[in-house]
Amino acid sequence: MSFHSSKGFYPCLRKVYWIWLRRTIGSSAFAGMTVLLGSCNFAPDYLQPDVKMEAPAYKELDGWKVAEPADNVDRGKWWEMYNDPQLNELEEKVTAANQNLKLALAQYDEAHAAASAVWAAYFPSVTGNVGYGRQLTSSTAVTSNAGVLFNAFSTGVALNYELDVWGRVRNLVAAGEAREKASAGDLANVDLSLHAEMASAYFTLKGYDAAQVVLDEAVAAYQKALDLTQRRHKGGAADAADVDQAIVQLDTAKTQSADTHLKRAQLEHAIAVLSGQVPTGFSLAAMPSSIAVTPPAINPGLPSSLLERRPDIAAAERRVVAANADIGVARAAYFPTFSLTGGAGFLSSESSRFLTSPSSFWSLGSSAAVSLFDAGRISALSDEARAAYDASVASYKQTVLSAYQGVEDNIVALRQLETESESQNSATRAAKRNLQHAKERYVGGIVTYLEVVIAQNSALQAELNSYDIQTRRMVASVQLVKAMGGGFNMHAKVETPAGK
Repeated sequence: MSFHSSKGFYPCLRKVYWIWLRRTIGSSAFAGMTVLLGSCNFAPDYLQPDVKMEAPAYKELDGWKVAEPADNVDRGKWWEMYNDPQLNELEEKVTAANQNLKLALAQYDEAHAAASAVWAAYFPSVTGNVGYGRQLTSSTAVTSNAGVLFNAFSTGVALNYELDVWGRVRNLVAAGEAREKASAGDLANVDLSLHAEMASAYFTLKGYDAAQVVLDEAVAAYQKALDLTQRRHKGGAADAADVDQAIVQLDTAKTQSADTHLKRAQLEHAIAVLSGQVPTGFSLAAMPSSIAVTPPAINPGLPSSLLERRPDIAAAERRVVAANADIGVARAAYFPTFSLTGGAGFLSSESSRFLTSPSSFWSLGSSAAVSLFDAGRISALSDEARAAYDASVASYKQTVLSAYQGVEDNIVALRQLETESESQNSATRAAKRNLQHAKERYVGGIVTYLEVVIAQNSALQAELNSYDIQTRRMVASVQLVKAMGGGFNMHAKVETPAGK
C-alpha cells in the first residue's frame, strides 16, 4: 500500500486527528486556523523550465527509412526486436542480477523511505512514558515536605504538533515526493543504460568474432604464401626480399589476430559483470557469422515526444520541482514557528492510587518561536536554495539538449553507416578480385611478390572494414533506442515502481 495514496491508513488517521482537534479547540478557532494554515506558501509558483523546440522533426531525418518495430515485440524489452535469443538471455540476466541496477533500486527505496518520513510531519508526534522513582527531599529546604521520603509513580503521553502556517511542512513533503520520483527516473535510466550497454557489448563481441575468422584465414593463407615464397627462393625463382615481405605480412596478421583475441576476452569479461556473473567462470561461444544481421528500422518519432520518453529528463525535471519547494522551506524560516503542545497522564506517590482519577493530570498549550539573530544564517540558506534551483534548471536544460544530440547523432550514424556499408562491401569484392589477379600474375612471373602483398593487405583490410562498419551499425541502432528513452511506448511521467 502506498503511503501517498488517497485510499489508505494515513489519510484516515489524518481525518480522525482533525476531528479531534476541532472538538478540542472549538469550531470557530478551528475554522480560523484552517484558513490560516492554507493561506501561506512561500515556494514560487512552479513553472516547467522552457526548452525551445522549434523543429517539427529531427534535423537528420532526411533520407531516413522510418518503420515501427514488429507488433509482437514487448516495447519494454526493446532488445527483442533484434530477434537474437542469446542476447535476450543476457539481457534478462542484467535485469535479475546486475549489481548497479540493484544499487539504483536500493537508492530508490531510500528516497521512498525519506519521502515517507518527511510526510509524517503532517501529523503530531506523540510520545509515551512510564516512570518510577524514590526520593528524599532535603531536610533543610524551606518547604512543607522537607525531609520527606516518598515514591513517585508516573505515566502519560506528550503531544507536539507544528502548525504549518507558512507552508514549511507542505514544501518539505513536496520536495521529498519530487526527489522520490526523480530517484524512480534514475532507476529507469540506469536500467535503460545497462541494457543498452549489454546490447552494444554483445554486438561488438560478434564483430570481433567475425574479424577473428578473417584474420585466422589470413594467417593461414600468409603462412602458405611464405612457404611457397621460401621454396621459390631456394629454387632461384624469387629473391630474399620476397621472403622478408612474406614474413612481415604473416607476423603483422598474427599481431592483429592476437590483439583481437585480447579485445574479445576483455569484452567477454565486461559482459559477465553486466550479467552479474564472475568473469572466471563465464564464456560465450564464438559467433562469427551472425554479425551480418541488418539493424531493425526504428521510428524516432517527433522531437517533442523525446521529453515524454527519456527517464533522465523526467528525473531532472523532478529535481527542479524539489528545488523549487526547497525555496519555500528556506523562506519560511524567516517567520515564527507555531506549535501546539499537550500532555496527559497519572502521577502519584502511592501505587494503590496511581491509576485513579485523583492522580490524573493534563495540559494543553501553544507556543511560537522566531529567530531574532542568526548572523545571516537564514539569509544564506535562502540564497543557497535559490542557487540550487538555478543549478537544477541548468541541469534539466542540459539533459534535454544532450538527449536531442544523442538522437540526431545516431540517426545520422545509421544513415551514413548504411551508405558506407554498401560502398565498403563493393570495395571488398573488388579487392578480392584484385588479389586473385595479382596471384595469377605473380605465378606467371609478370609482377613481383610486392604486388601480391599489397593486394593481400588491401583485401584483408577491406573485409575487416566491412565487419567494423556492420558492428558500428548495430551499436548505433542500440544507442538510438537508448537516446529515445528505450521502449517505443514510454510515457512522460516517471511512475513509482509497482508495489511501492
